[in-house]
Order: sequence, then structure tokens, then C-alpha cells
Amino acid sequence: MKKVLFAGSFDPITCGHLDLINRASQLCETIVVGVVENKSKVPYFTVEERMNMIREATAHLDNVEIDCFSGLLADYVNANGIQAVVRGLRATTDFEYEIQMAQMNDRLYNDGIETIFLMTTPGQSFISSSMIKEVFLLGGTVEGLVPDNVLQYMKEKREQKGGK
Repeated sequence: MKKVLFAGSFDPITCGHLDLINRASQLCETIVVGVVENKSKVPYFTVEERMNMIREATAHLDNVEIDCFSGLLADYVNANGIQAVVRGLRATTDFEYEIQMAQMNDRLYNDGIETIFLMTTPGQSFISSSMIKEVFLLGGTVEGLVPDNVLQYMKEKREQKGGK
């Protein structure tokens, strides 16, 4: 495959996300990490911060592009020559949601676009961005659950917002 998309809010990117990006990058010529702007959610990090974190965390990979978009995933996929969309699965509850999403998107995609499901590494199957933020903001340690550069961004953001 030439070009695949791995999309999400990445607020923030976790080691689980990074594992999926590393593995998916071996399946294609180019993997686009698409930061989704969801106007109905208030993110902890700006789009620019999220893109910078991802750029730094994936600097070791030559075939990664970072982009952002809002609106329908299928519209972005169809407009940007994407051949497949990679989705990560942590548990059966993810599968139930993701299969419905994949089937709806399949109706909206141009012909020939596939959804590829990758299972998370078992040691990272419990990690989610929302859990990371909650633990961190309540004073727990998230070291080893996010890339080192992301942990630094999190500490700086907490200080900017007056936290400790």
C-alpha cells in the first residue's frame, strides 16, 4: 500500500498510539497521522501542540506525515489518496464501536479503500488518552505510558494552567 491513515484526537499521543504507528509504518510507503479536530470537544492540547508532539515522537520514522482535519473521516480519505485506514483495537468494546464505524465509512469511501484493524500490544491495551490525562492531572505517574517528549509537554501545560 502506498498511503494509509491513522486518525485520532491524540490528546495526547500515548505509547499505545506510537506502537500502532510504528507497526503500521511497516505496511505502507506513507502513513499519515491525522489529528482530528472535534469542535464538540474541548481538548487539553491545541492541534498545533498535538501535531508537534506526534512529529517529535515519530521523528525516527521516515515515512510518517502529520496532518489535521475536521469533518468526516471519509471525506478526508477520499480527498487525499488514502488507500487504507488503520484502527487500533484494545478490547471487544472497541471492536463493536470500530466495526460499526468501518462499515459506515465503507459506504462513504471511494472504491477500493480498506479498514485495517491492528490489535494493541497486550501491555498497552489499557492505555487511553483520557485515562492518561485523568491520572496525570490527579497527580499520578504516567511515565512509560506516553513518549518522553509528551510527558514534558504535559508537565509544561500543567504549569501553564497553574497546576503542580
